[in-house]
Amino acid sequence: MSTPPEEPHWKGHRDRLRGKLLTRGATALSNYEVLEVLLMAFIPRRDVKPIAKALEARFGSLSAILAAPTSDLIKVNGVGETVAAYLKAIAELNARASRETIQKKPAISSWSALIDYVRTELQHEKREQFRILFLDRKNQLIADEIMGHGTVDHAPVYTREVARRALELHASALILVHNHPSGDPTPSRADIDITREIIDALDPFDITVHDHLIAGTGGVTSLKSAGLI
Repeated sequence: MSTPPEEPHWKGHRDRLRGKLLTRGATALSNYEVLEVLLMAFIPRRDVKPIAKALEARFGSLSAILAAPTSDLIKVNGVGETVAAYLKAIAELNARASRETIQKKPAISSWSALIDYVRTELQHEKREQFRILFLDRKNQLIADEIMGHGTVDHAPVYTREVARRALELHASALILVHNHPSGDPTPSRADIDITREIIDALDPFDITVHDHLIAGTGGVTSLKSAGLI
């Protein structure tokens, strides 16, 4: 009588990991274990722990993995275009969920959700990007638009264009947002100066600038909270 083939070692590991998630909740899992659970669905017949650990080692954090371009993801052994596509879809779901949260409530009354959204959208951008959140009279989001896209340390933004767009959208208030690809969210002299220029340009139209948020891997800095505007 022939001996039945042994099941691969990773099958039992998958069952245990899935059980841990279901009985103890996702917070009981380490970062690479969360990645494993995701990869288990995308790669059904392979040990995915080495792939999860390789992703974590290369990019350093879950947010960096989700923000990574496809061309970088597929450099990791075991990650092909299909897995990379699924990871990008998860990243987009995360971004849209964050955006929905701030769309449904006044932005300035759901500040933690706004900070999370800004961090998700911008902390891993490799080029500086200047965005504006246009708000209505109830401080609800009308639009989130890129007003300047630049290099690793500069994104041009033109005060006249900001004012024109705010009037077109009938915005009553703005929140300025940009990132520092260096990772350090400390405001520069230029950041402070452009903020004050925009405030002065919008003042005759009774359009308020609530804040200027600077995002980096080191966190998010509010110029208002820092007493700089």
